[in-house]
Amino acid sequence: MESGVSEDAVSGHIQVIIPGETACFACVPPLVVASGIDERTLKREGVCAASLPTTMGIVAGLLVQNTLKCLLEFGQVTRYLGYSSLKDFFPTMDIKPNPGCVNGLCCKMQQAYQQQQATPAAQQKKQAAAQAAALQEEEAAAHTENEWGIEVVPESSGADAQQQHGTSSTAQQHNKASNALYDHSLPEGLQYSLPVTDRDGHQHHEPDSTADHAESTVEDLMSQLNAL
Repeated sequence: MESGVSEDAVSGHIQVIIPGETACFACVPPLVVASGIDERTLKREGVCAASLPTTMGIVAGLLVQNTLKCLLEFGQVTRYLGYSSLKDFFPTMDIKPNPGCVNGLCCKMQQAYQQQQATPAAQQKKQAAAQAAALQEEEAAAHTENEWGIEVVPESSGADAQQQHGTSSTAQQHNKASNALYDHSLPEGLQYSLPVTDRDGHQHHEPDSTADHAESTVEDLMSQLNAL
């Protein structure tokens, strides 16, 4: 297990290295190393690389969690998991070893792994794992409960029934929407401020309870206020 944080301290990664099966350090070296650039030329005098405890803490937590899953054999061990704090992006992938790796030991381990995978026992193990994964997907897709009574019927046998059911259902929905459109009943105490239209297109004005108050003059209101 290995991990690292970028020099700008805003991204990092964790990686599982299995000799011959996954990439080693020399298979996928950092860009600076692969380009043959002297790292000392990238650093300014008296200035160290950026350091963010939050990024380092997140990467360290991911590394420890992945290590526990590998040692205690639970969950799925991630071969490679990246982290970009600028966009909260967590890319994951499986990095294969480089056949042209400069590390001779890595190339020997790759050949040994390929030979081991070509054995009948390894092929049977791979097929069993694929069947178990397919069975697990089928079990996950199956629903033990069917609260709404949903069922799948053949298209040929259920086409007519579906068409009839669709026609009646459409008519019921239309009538329901039409009734809701012209149902202007309101709870007690509420009224419309604008005229409402009935099913025949006639407009009706709701009685305005504020009309009596509008007819009162300022003198009447002042006398009512003084009487309080």
